[in-house]
Amino acid sequence: MSGYDSALSIFSPDGHVFQVEYALEAVKRGTCAVGVKGEEIVVLACERRTTLKLQDPRTTPSKINKIDNHVQLAFAGLSADARILIDKARVEAQSYRLTLEDPASIEYMTRYIAGVQQRYTQSGGTRPFGIATLVAGFDANDKTPRLYLTEPSGIYSAWKANSIGRSSKTVREFLEKNYDKRMQEKKENAGENEESTGLNDDETIRLAIEALLEVVQTGAKNIEICVMKPGKTRALTNEEISNVVKQIEDEKAAEEEKKKSHRRRD
Repeated sequence: MSGYDSALSIFSPDGHVFQVEYALEAVKRGTCAVGVKGEEIVVLACERRTTLKLQDPRTTPSKINKIDNHVQLAFAGLSADARILIDKARVEAQSYRLTLEDPASIEYMTRYIAGVQQRYTQSGGTRPFGIATLVAGFDANDKTPRLYLTEPSGIYSAWKANSIGRSSKTVREFLEKNYDKRMQEKKENAGENEESTGLNDDETIRLAIEALLEVVQTGAKNIEICVMKPGKTRALTNEEISNVVKQIEDEKAAEEEKKKSHRRRD
């Protein structure tokens, strides 16, 4: 493997660029981030690292960052790499506004971010960005929520729900199992006359938190949530997150008690 694992502009004999694969490994070691698209909102949920006792909490980097008024980005991987990519995306968003006098679409910003990531996979003397991103928001004069994922290789794709970072496969499997199941339940409850294109606001937030709790064992204090609606973005408070987490845990406990009582009868 001489030279193939360190050279960025050379393919290995079996067609791999090892530096890109190493960047993907950096993403897998990052804290988990989840994106879920609802009918009228899009939610980004991230695992927050515990602040050290002597650290000023104001300097703890957030995993969810504002690119423009209508675009938010969550990442998993190397925070220093993310800071550079986010700054580039912010400059591009403002440049687009200045040139065309309209905000850039979510797909345009995603394509730009993915393009920057891809450029760093083909030049000697550089290395790929060690992050994957979830880009969410609403296009101007459009109430359809958008959610995209970009990878260190420069690939981007649109999703209803997805996760990146630590244990992302486990979280993705949870989302795959529960998203369609809840959509089916909603259609059955709504009846034939009502057409639904996604989960309602509360269900979307709850699903994002439930998915994150698959890997976050410390509960609400290590979770940050950003909820986006057309023209409005807000972060949930710790109290709001705690209330949802408590409701989820109470329901799980009740379900477990119900199973135990069935076993006793049997």
